[in-house]
Amino acid sequence: MVTIPKINFLNTTIHNLSMQETLQLVDTAISNGDQIHHVVVNAGKIVAMQKDLQLRQSVNESDLINADGQAVVWASKFVGKPLKERVAGIDLMENLVELAAKKNYKIFLFGAKEEIVTKVASLYEERHGKQLIAGYRNGYFSKEEEPAIARQIATSGANLLFVAISSPTKENFLFNYKKELSSVNFIMGVGGSFDVVAGLTKRAPLWMQKAGLEWFYRFIQEPKRMWKRYLVGNSKFIGLVLKEKFSTSKK
Repeated sequence: MVTIPKINFLNTTIHNLSMQETLQLVDTAISNGDQIHHVVVNAGKIVAMQKDLQLRQSVNESDLINADGQAVVWASKFVGKPLKERVAGIDLMENLVELAAKKNYKIFLFGAKEEIVTKVASLYEERHGKQLIAGYRNGYFSKEEEPAIARQIATSGANLLFVAISSPTKENFLFNYKKELSSVNFIMGVGGSFDVVAGLTKRAPLWMQKAGLEWFYRFIQEPKRMWKRYLVGNSKFIGLVLKEKFSTSKK
């Protein structure tokens, strides 16, 4: 693979690419028969990576790492390592589905509840035709089932795999099984993206996304479930960024 510009920030490697550059890189890899193991990072994941060393390894040893959160982009500029732009995981997934439809690539959907992943597969089939979907499976499984799931995906004929499971499970699954999944050209964790595509979860208006308030829109939809992730997690992230800024400036 070509050398990709990157920054190192809070024990995290992040590649400095725009959305369009990321899409071009993935398309080239598929055309060449290569594999890209992709990960996105946001403030919460970077905070988790400070103590979760397995997650840190799973992320940092990926081939391609994008900044999913606007807070990460702002922080990169604040510490003097500016990233070009946010590459949101759900936007990248949707763009890649469009690309797959145009180029006759096949996708595999893995994750979420059975009714959700089935609905997402049906929606994509309606938009792009049944030939797009190599297969799909819900995200409920035991540790013992993982090798069989990896084989199912590997033999499906998929070029792209989207894994809609929460962190750190999705990152660790892709890291642990990327060799078994070598026949799949692009493997990516997409978190709760299937819920959004299926209409279960609403995305923030575009102005809130651009203002870096998408987390707040999600919080007000599910305050009981999200308060700790966002309010506590974001506070910890700000503290880490300030520490990085001022420790660097003293050197």
